[in-house]
Amino acid sequence: MNKKIVLAVTLILTCAILACVFTACNNNGADGLSAYELAVQEGFEGTLEEWLQSLQGADGSDGVNGLDGNDVSIEEIYSLAVQNGYEGSYLDFLKEYLSLDLDDDTAAINTALLSSVKIECGFEITETVYNPVTGPQQSTYSATSSGSGVIYTLDKSAGDAYIITNHHVVYYSKSNTSDGISDDIRVMLYGSEDSDYAIEASYLGGSSTYDIAVLKITGSDILKNSQARAVQVADYHSANVGTTAYAIGNAAGEGISVTEGIISVDSEVISISDSTSGTSSSYRVMRVDAAINSGNSGGGLFNGQGQLIGIVNAKVSSSSIENIGYAIPVSIAVEVAQNIIDNCDGETVKTVQKYSLGISVAANSSKAVYDGYTMITKIVEEVIVDSVDESGIAYGQLENGDVVLSVSVNGVKTQVDRTFKIVDAMLCVREGDIVVFEIMRGGEALSVEFTASAEYIASVS
Repeated sequence: MNKKIVLAVTLILTCAILACVFTACNNNGADGLSAYELAVQEGFEGTLEEWLQSLQGADGSDGVNGLDGNDVSIEEIYSLAVQNGYEGSYLDFLKEYLSLDLDDDTAAINTALLSSVKIECGFEITETVYNPVTGPQQSTYSATSSGSGVIYTLDKSAGDAYIITNHHVVYYSKSNTSDGISDDIRVMLYGSEDSDYAIEASYLGGSSTYDIAVLKITGSDILKNSQARAVQVADYHSANVGTTAYAIGNAAGEGISVTEGIISVDSEVISISDSTSGTSSSYRVMRVDAAINSGNSGGGLFNGQGQLIGIVNAKVSSSSIENIGYAIPVSIAVEVAQNIIDNCDGETVKTVQKYSLGISVAANSSKAVYDGYTMITKIVEEVIVDSVDESGIAYGQLENGDVVLSVSVNGVKTQVDRTFKIVDAMLCVREGDIVVFEIMRGGEALSVEFTASAEYIASVS
């Protein structure tokens, strides 16, 4: 069940990055390189997880012969070891089987640094100031804000990139621009954070509802000649409570730095008030205890393989509270960013275009479930249809009380064991896509299919 909390949360210009890597603790090469690092040195291209998967044969085996002469997988070897008294977890077994040290996260952190950027935004502001002698007078001045971002896609040969950041990094309600968005946005790569190396970027689109914006860089010679790389995106919903988190961002506007923590809560809803505009917004976030500071907003939160699991956007500011920061989950951040790219690039529209079924969902029950194989405890909900709008496309097809088992978009299925998974999935839908709900109604399994039409796609600012 999502918990909704209302706190004095400060929108901070923030960045976070999470990373971990496996390095060999035994059988190191002459230079002390891990088995994975040696593979990369020999030409392997891919993440550590992809390298581990590559150790298996094309048929899913790892090339080790069993007693019958057939190849057996690492999972089968682990299962056999457990049957014979092995008491460690699967990761413990991998550590011993492949001589891996899971405690050295340095390589992944340094890889993630190459996907992290510093962002500076300039604003021109005009305010009316009362002079006791001359009366009201208008005063115009310039202001600069600092934030962070991650490189989402990169074409280094062309010097082109899309950058994900927070909407509030590039927005100021008092700006003289018509939409409050900065018209002077500069991006700086890690190691080149001085203004002399600033790359001009344009605002492609964004959403204050999700606090995500996308910046576009075109034809940058600095990018062409850099070692920058696009961020690697983790599997959605792979981040669990206890996952190590490294916040890498433009703390205090002084350049990119690193702090460490863990994921404290994997999903909750917070309400944030904007002191300049007086508005309040709610966001679904992950809670982290890594130190988050002014200047960090918009940066990434990464897992142990250096893969993106979230975008940091807020912290609690209170003398009685320590180390409560928040990050937008990657399932929202990346899908919102991709939605913006698909709908805004080359178009006049600047906001998210979201498909709506006209339903609301709720958790009928919620409980903690421990998986002895992965050694992970997860919250599992029974998700039901709570209401159906008569004007929505789902009216007459979905009913109050339907238990939602899964939702598929163009054949890509998501098991629905949390209410937010349905909400997140709708961000993926484009006009003409096929959306399928598998439900239980009165003990009967049913499949309900929708075709996304423009009539039910609306802008979300």
